[in-house]
Amino acid sequence: MARTQLKAAIMLSALLFGACLTLAQTAPVAQAPPPIAFPDWKEVDRSATEIEYSASFPSAMETPYPANNVVPLRILMPAEATGPIPAVIVLHYWGTRDLKVERALGAELNRHNIAAVLLTLPYHLSRTPPGYVSGELALEPDPELIIQNMVQSVWDVRRAADWIDSRPEFDHSRVGIAGSSLGAIVATMAYGVDKRFADATFVLGGVDLARIIWTSSRTVRERDVLRKQGFTEDKLRRALAPIEPRPYLEQRTEGTTFVIGANYDTVMPRASTEELIKALGNSKTLFVDTGHYGGLFVERRLLREVGNFFGAEFTGKDFTPPSRIYAPTIRIGGIANTVDGFDLAAGLDLFKFDREGNAFSTILITPRGTELFVGRQLDNRISIGVLGTRRKVGVALFWSTVL
Repeated sequence: MARTQLKAAIMLSALLFGACLTLAQTAPVAQAPPPIAFPDWKEVDRSATEIEYSASFPSAMETPYPANNVVPLRILMPAEATGPIPAVIVLHYWGTRDLKVERALGAELNRHNIAAVLLTLPYHLSRTPPGYVSGELALEPDPELIIQNMVQSVWDVRRAADWIDSRPEFDHSRVGIAGSSLGAIVATMAYGVDKRFADATFVLGGVDLARIIWTSSRTVRERDVLRKQGFTEDKLRRALAPIEPRPYLEQRTEGTTFVIGANYDTVMPRASTEELIKALGNSKTLFVDTGHYGGLFVERRLLREVGNFFGAEFTGKDFTPPSRIYAPTIRIGGIANTVDGFDLAAGLDLFKFDREGNAFSTILITPRGTELFVGRQLDNRISIGVLGTRRKVGVALFWSTVL
C-alpha cells in the first residue's frame, strides 16, 4: 500500500513539474501571480536600531521540490520607524550561502528610514532541495528550466510586492528593488514588468541572457552542456527570448535606476551591463576598477551608495553617484616572458594610462620575487608588454583574471 502511494506521489510530482514547464513557456513572465491572503509576520529579533521580522508565503509556481515551493522573507525595519515607510526588496547573488551582504544593505537602508525585505530566490538557502547545495539547481543547462526558474523568481518577487501592499507599515507608493549578480538579473526583469517598483539598483547585472551564459567565466559547465546539445549563442538567444528583460525595460518611461558595474568583470560581461544601461535610458551609473568579486574590498562604500540612492529618491532629492570609488585592481594568473620563461603571478595595478584601464602597470609577486609589468590588454584576459626584474627587462604575455 505504501509503495503504491509513493509511486502515485512520484507520478503526480512529474505531472505537476511538466505542467509548470508548460506554464512557464506559454505564460508571459509579465503575467502577475494570482492574489493570495498572507499570514501575519513574526518578530524574531530586536536591537536598538533594528527590528527583524520573518514571513513566508507559497510560491506562485509549484515545483516537485517542497522546500522550493515556500518563499521566506526576512524584514529589517528601522527601530525608530513611525508611520508608513518605504520598502526595498533585496535579492542575493547566485549560490549564496548566507545573507550577510543583504543584511548589511538592509542596515544602510534602515539608516534612511527604509525597510529592507530580503527574499530568498528559488533553489537557494532554505529553498534548496535535500542532496543539493544552495543555487545548484538555479541555472541548469536547459532553456526550458532556465525559463521556468526565471518566471518563478519574478513571480515570487511580485508576490513579495503584493505582501508589502498588504501591510499598513509600508508606504505603498515608495517601493524599490535591489539585486546583485543573479539577483540583479531577476530584479531587472521584475522592474521591467511591474511598475510598482518606482526605483531600482542593479549591482553587477546585465541584459542579453544568452550572451551572459555564453561568455561568462562562471557558466563554463553549463555552456559545454548546451554546446553538446547543439546550441549556439544565437539559438540560445531565440530560446530565451520569453524571459529577456531588455524589451520590457525599453518600454518603461518612468522610474529611476542606479547601475553599478565592474570594469574587468568576466562573470557578468561588461557589454551586457552597458546594454542594460542603454535599455534603461537615463540611469545613474558607477563602475569600479575590479572584476566581479573585487567589489568585496569596497563593499561597505558601495552599499552606502545604494542606501544613499534610495534615501534620496524616496524623499524627492536628486542622487548623484561619485565619479569614482577607488578599488584595488588585483590580478591573478601566469606570465610568460623572455627573462625567466613562465611563472605564476599575482599583481596589484599601480597606474592606468587610459580611462578604460586597457594600458596599465602592475607590481607582480612571483616565485622569483617582485617584478614590474607594463603593458596593454589584448582582450579581457591577455595582455602584452614589458616585464622588468632585478636582473633585466624582457617581453611578456600576461594571462590574468581580475578579482
